[in-house]
Amino acid sequence: MKKILMCACFLLLASLAAAGQEVKMTETAPCPLGEAVENDLPLPMNDLDMEFGYVLYETEITVEAERPVLEVENIRDYAAVYVDGTLQGELDDGRKSLALQAGEGTHRLQLYVENIGRVTYGPEILDNSKGLFGRVMLDGAGLEGWRMLPLTVRDCAVQGLDYRLADAPGGLPAFHRGFFTKAEAGASRYIDLSGWGMGEVWVNGRYAGSYWEKAGALTVEIPAETLLEGRNEVVVFELKAPRGSVGLTGQEKFANQ
Repeated sequence: MKKILMCACFLLLASLAAAGQEVKMTETAPCPLGEAVENDLPLPMNDLDMEFGYVLYETEITVEAERPVLEVENIRDYAAVYVDGTLQGELDDGRKSLALQAGEGTHRLQLYVENIGRVTYGPEILDNSKGLFGRVMLDGAGLEGWRMLPLTVRDCAVQGLDYRLADAPGGLPAFHRGFFTKAEAGASRYIDLSGWGMGEVWVNGRYAGSYWEKAGALTVEIPAETLLEGRNEVVVFELKAPRGSVGLTGQEKFANQ
């Protein structure tokens, strides 16, 4: 009987660990921006002396009809598209046009572009530009007057950002912070980002990894040596779909589960 009870307790604890716990993301901080570069046409990241990371491309648009269509010639590898601070959708190398929700008048168009990685073999190595470049059109008319601002994400000292109490989830890409205790976390070893979109994760100031809803994996592993006795900090940089919480779980989670 004693062995049965011990086995049952073990299974219960394992079940609770797998189910996960919720960590409220109570604070937010804007993303630090690098020095702006201005040009009539958008420049690839190579011309901005960037090998990896994120760049904000922005310009002013004039809308003359409902649901104008934005078209880009080259987008590598991914962009979250905003108009006046409202997310419109996404673009990538397989989807280069997007209908915008914007009424007649003047608006601020912003494309937050990430270079997911570089090709190191094959024929594409000779044309390995990244970012937004070439023609960008709105209802067939070319857009000019671009500002490009590198986003300081991977090299950012996340614990030193200017965090404020978070409003409702949403808005432009930003850093989001929450806290948990090691006792509450139990055997948890992963940050569960189900429902989030694309971004990066830190635990106690240490970079833990990146995530992307389309990549399949919905969790980022927490290195065991990163966890502290007492209060622990988790920071998430999210490009497009922040939520009010993340999960702590004892197992990896995939999109097809």
